[in-house]
Amino acid sequence: MRIRFGYVAMALGIPEGSPNKTVTASTLNKLADPFDRFSKLTRLVKENLSTQLRVLRYNLAHDIKVFRFTSKLVPLATHPITSGWNYCEKFQHELVEIGTLIKKEGIRVSAHPDHFAILNSKDANVLEATLADLCYHVNLFEAMGLGVEAKLVLHVGGVYQDKLQALLRFKSEFSNLPSRIKDRIIIENDDRSYNANEVLSLCEDLKVPMVLDIHHHSCCNDGTSLTDILPAIFATWGNMIPKIHVSSPKGTNNARAHADYINVDEFVAFLDIAKQYNQDFDVMIEAKQKDLALLSLMKELKDVKGVTIINQGAIEY
Repeated sequence: MRIRFGYVAMALGIPEGSPNKTVTASTLNKLADPFDRFSKLTRLVKENLSTQLRVLRYNLAHDIKVFRFTSKLVPLATHPITSGWNYCEKFQHELVEIGTLIKKEGIRVSAHPDHFAILNSKDANVLEATLADLCYHVNLFEAMGLGVEAKLVLHVGGVYQDKLQALLRFKSEFSNLPSRIKDRIIIENDDRSYNANEVLSLCEDLKVPMVLDIHHHSCCNDGTSLTDILPAIFATWGNMIPKIHVSSPKGTNNARAHADYINVDEFVAFLDIAKQYNQDFDVMIEAKQKDLALLSLMKELKDVKGVTIINQGAIEY
């Protein structure tokens, strides 16, 4: 069983490793000249994209071939203040350069639209903003030349005092999405509202891959053992390699918050469950220390019986 590891958004192991420099709309509005506004945005985006390319090269130097983009590569991309701005055309060279590296090196990339992207919302304005945000992410993937293998992670959303109707609303809104968006969506169980069983059933109905978050499962579950449902979760991926999310609780008094690093014993306990099915999968580490948490986990895994280190970013178990 081969497992690859990745992390989210920014690299802490290199100077200036954050590709999500941003600016607020109120700050931009203080610049009276629209030219000045877009000049400021252009500088920020160029810096973000340059940093993103540098982060990907850093990852490759450490054999890390799984990565989640920040949603802030292009600040305010969906805000009215940038209406009509063709950022994909403006930064075509930089985006193509990033996409070329990803395809050449076989890097698995994804994005996780922000918490305000709620597909089952009752509010028409929220739905409009959600669609705009999804379009933004897809625009970037397409500008990079990436196919539907570059995925977008979504939660189901709110319960709105009627979970059945909320799930039906998600299905309805999902069915109305353009295929360029729909074909990229994968759905994750969350830590408060929709447990792994519920998301699995939804994913099976929609024929969409399910991202299992094992930390969320510990916070929100119906008593179902992962041993019982893991094969079905993996099966939602079809011929693709499944991906899971891994983090550790910050503490007993704050179980939902993510710790700086990964608890190796908890992770190995999951590996023991997964080994029963001998399915390769990828791991997105959602620890606060990002790449440093990944590299730290790899060091600890070296001492675990049954683990074979393939390289700095992958193991056999």
